[in-house]
Order: sequence, then C-alpha cells, then structure tokens
Amino acid sequence: MRGQPKPRPAPARSALRPAPFLVLLACCVWLSAAQPALAGAAARADPWWRHAVIYEIYPRSFQDSNGDGVGDLNGIAQRLDYLESLGVDAIWIGPFFPSPQVDFGYDISDYQAVDPQFGTLADFERLVAAAGRHHIRVILDMVLNHTSDQHPWFRDAARARDSKHHAFYVWSAGRPGSDGGRLPPNNWVSLFGGSAWQFVPAVDEFYYHRFYRQQPDLNWRNPEVERAMFGAMRFWLDRGVAGFRLDAITELFEDARLRDAPALGGTNAQGDPNLSDVYTKNLPEVHDVMRRLRAMTDTYPGQRVLIGETYVPLTADLDAWYGGARHDELQLPMDTLVGLGNRLDAALFRARLSEAEQQLHGSPPLIVFDNHDNARSWDRFGDGTHDAAIARIIATLLLTSHATALMYQGQEIGQITATPTRKEDVRDPLGITGWPKDKGRDGERTPMQWDSDPQAGFSSNPRTWLPVTPDYRSVNVRTELAVADSLLNWYRRLISLRRSNAALRDGRMVMLAPDNAAVLAYARVTDADDAVVVALNMSARPQILELGLQRAGVGGKGLSTLLANPAPPAGAAAAAAGSIRLAPYAAWVAVLH
Repeated sequence: MRGQPKPRPAPARSALRPAPFLVLLACCVWLSAAQPALAGAAARADPWWRHAVIYEIYPRSFQDSNGDGVGDLNGIAQRLDYLESLGVDAIWIGPFFPSPQVDFGYDISDYQAVDPQFGTLADFERLVAAAGRHHIRVILDMVLNHTSDQHPWFRDAARARDSKHHAFYVWSAGRPGSDGGRLPPNNWVSLFGGSAWQFVPAVDEFYYHRFYRQQPDLNWRNPEVERAMFGAMRFWLDRGVAGFRLDAITELFEDARLRDAPALGGTNAQGDPNLSDVYTKNLPEVHDVMRRLRAMTDTYPGQRVLIGETYVPLTADLDAWYGGARHDELQLPMDTLVGLGNRLDAALFRARLSEAEQQLHGSPPLIVFDNHDNARSWDRFGDGTHDAAIARIIATLLLTSHATALMYQGQEIGQITATPTRKEDVRDPLGITGWPKDKGRDGERTPMQWDSDPQAGFSSNPRTWLPVTPDYRSVNVRTELAVADSLLNWYRRLISLRRSNAALRDGRMVMLAPDNAAVLAYARVTDADDAVVVALNMSARPQILELGLQRAGVGGKGLSTLLANPAPPAGAAAAAAGSIRLAPYAAWVAVLH
C-alpha cells in the first residue's frame, strides 16, 4: 500500500531555532492525541510500554519523500496511516542528527538538530504531532557512548590539553616505544578493527574509541559530560518524544586503570586478537548513570521510556539493567538472547522464556528478533524450504509471549537479508574492514518494500542509497495486504489479538508440555482464568502434542482456534483433555473455555 505523495513543507526560517509557538503547538497536539492511549494504560495500572508493539525505523531506508534516494522524516510521516493500521504503538527512529555519516548517523556532530538530508527540526515537530494523531509515540535513538570526531566538543578537545572539552573524552599519554615514539596504553581493539587508540600529535596523546576511529568515546567519569548529554536529551523530551533507545549503553565506561584485556585466543573477523571485554563493557559505574537518567526522565509526564541496547551473556544479567527489585533504571533493556540466535530450538526458547519470567523481578522482557544490526530472522532461522511457515512461528512467539514486542521495518512482510556479494558495493564500515569474514550490515538495511512500482515505492530516484532487493515485486506491503494468508496479514491478526484479548495482554505465562523437544507450547492465563494456548512445532515432522493443562494448573475443557497455520489441527477442540497432531512448522493459537 503506497501512500499518496505529499509536497514537502517549506522549511522553517531556521532549522535549528523554530518559532516557540511551533514547539508548543507540536507538543500540545501530541499530548492531546496521546490522551486516549494514556488513559487506557492508567486504567489497567500498567504503563503504555508494558503491552506495546514498538517498530524500529531505519530512517535512511523507510521512505524517501524528496527523491534524493535517502529516506527522511517527511517520508515517515507519509507512512503513519500504514503504521497505525498495523497496530504499532510507538516508533523508534534511528539517528537523524547532523553527522558526517561515517557510521550512518551513529557518529553525531550535533545532538540538538536534524541533519539536512533527513529534513528540519520543524519537520520533526510536525512528525511528532502527526504521530500523536495516529496514537503513535516517537522514540529516538540516542548515542551516549561517543560522538563524531567532527563534534565541536572533540574538535576543541583535540586542539590542546587545556581546552575546555579535553576532559570530555578518554585520553592517555600511552607507553614509550622502542624507537622513541609512543605506543597505545594497552591492547584494546576497536570493534571496527585495529587498535582502539588513536594518536593526536597536537596534544601528544591517544584517545579511546570503542568503535570507528571517527567515534571518540566520551569520558563519563567527568560530571560535565553527564550534564551536557542529559541536556541534549531534555532538548528532545521538551519536544514530546516518548523516550530513547540508548545505543551501545553497556560500553559507557571503561577501566580507569586501562589494564590490558585478557586474550581469549584466535582472531576475529577484523583480523584482531579475540579479547575479553571485562574492562570495556558492563562496568558497574554505568548503573549510577542509569539511575540518574531514569530519575531525570521520570520528571516528564506521559511515562517516558528508556530502552537499552544490552547485549549480555545471561538472562539474569539483564536484571541489573532494570534496577533489579528497585526497578529504577531502564524500563526495557533489550533481551537479545531469545531472538537473535539461529537455531529454531523449542527447548532453548522454553528455557530463555522461563528465565525471563523468573529472573527479572517481574520486569517485562523486550524480545528482539530483528533489528538494523543483525541478519533478518527470516534468514537466520529459516531452512530454505519452510521459511514462510517459520516466519509465522517467529511472529507468533514474539507477539503472544509475556513481553513487550520490538519489530523492525520489513520484518512483517518477510524482507530478506540482501548481503552484498562484492566488497566494492559495501557501504557499512564494518563490512569494509571485515570483508570477507564480516560483510557488514547493509543486507538488513535495504529500502522498505512498499509496492511493485520502481524502487519498491521507496523513492522516485533510481539510484537509492542501497539497492532495493530483487524480490520486491512480490514481497511488498501492497501485494501482501491483498493476500489473506500473507505474512503481513498474519502479523496484523496477531497484533489485533494481542490488543483485544485479555489473556494475551495481561496473562502470566505457563509452560506446557515441558519435555517436548520439538514443540514450544505455553498458556497465557489471567487471574480471572481467561486463557490462551499457543503451540509452535519447531520441527520438519508432524508432532503429537499432549498439552497437559491440568498438570500445569490451567483449567478448561475445550479450545477454539483463534489463529492457525497451516490449519487448525485435527481434534483441536478436544485438545484440552487429549492430544493433537501438529503439522510440520505449525503455529496454533487457541482460546481455552
């Protein structure tokens, strides 16, 4: 379904300083439009984000409104009708701040403005107001760990040791080399390849960069950095944003003593030694900052939310990011352990989901299957033959489990990972330095596929920033909306059920058939004994499933199918007391009477 082209609004007289009444108007419109949703959340005594479907938008690739081949803010506004009809509660928009685009916006040179390629600040304010009218909140991607080396702070910091902003970054004099020169202070390596230290002759020091060398890390041990970054976030909170997704938040601090990282053996895709991240990730000091950040955002009305990019080894490690029993840090650290693997393993999913129920002090997990940094779930879990059915299993697990749901643009139509086949076609710096072992993240960032028109309805420009994938003529929104059993309509039905069914909205999660190695089955049960049963056959063979509801403490005599692929199993109505036969890669959702 392609939105009708709309003329691009004339830019405000100043993209950085709009007239105050425009800011006030945008915020008031957003708050007014959001009131029904806020009232509904209050009536349930739950914050809005607890039951939300959050939809990630990679702005370069969502919708181009002005024909330059790059998506923009006005393009997002053109697609709000679609997002509302899908059932989205909030959109998380990737960075659109001014940037040299070395890392496609994750290298920010100004935290309080809009990069001209994406629009103006006035465009953003209109987008927030329009999203509010569609009952959609706007969440921003905030990069707190580092800036661009073109940010005025760093340009000043690299000028002289006594400059105002020198202490905004992490510096070291290094170690003397055998030839009289200087060596980095330790063995740390950048995740984008090479040493994590860059020498600056003007100050005769090295600065630390966890990521690309054009992304110097901020020194969060300096209170002035916290004040400046919190101020940047207030700038956007004052304009009505619903919260932030915090990029690379686990990397915020590094060892103050700059000790060498223990070697793990072997080399990574960049050719660097594999090192422990014990001195560069998940340091305890970060939680003090998170508590102060949560306290700051809680001063704003409307239940603003903090989402964290939290790659951790164990589910229990996420608990600290919520603030444990105090619940005073992030509301939604990302649970990447459930959905960012590559094995469709019922026992593993059961274990991960059970851990989230038992180890997070009642906090809701934010389950992630797809995002802009990982190959699409369609490709990671698919077997090349049953991919369409497996995609429905993933959607069902995401939207019927006891979790806040995070989707990524194109996930709902089955966009594929279009990995470049030639190094010269790669745009992602990670793929350029890691080729051919790591081909980068371009494959999951290709333009959204809206229809079968040229460039998939993404742009009028035949030279889009990344090429549209060849399957867009059949895999697109407009085509799939017209097909009753399409993946898109499967997502729409699941989201609608999630909104309307009390058990799927509020019910606790009870694992069923816990010893079945092939089928993941669970019930969502409310205190009023409303219940929905979900069964997902994660194997290529038919499976006989005995739900064992009574053993699990779930009462009921009959089941009525709400959603099924490929079709309701034989004997579904009587499955509460007996067994059913699930087809290979079947997904079944039923209400228990």
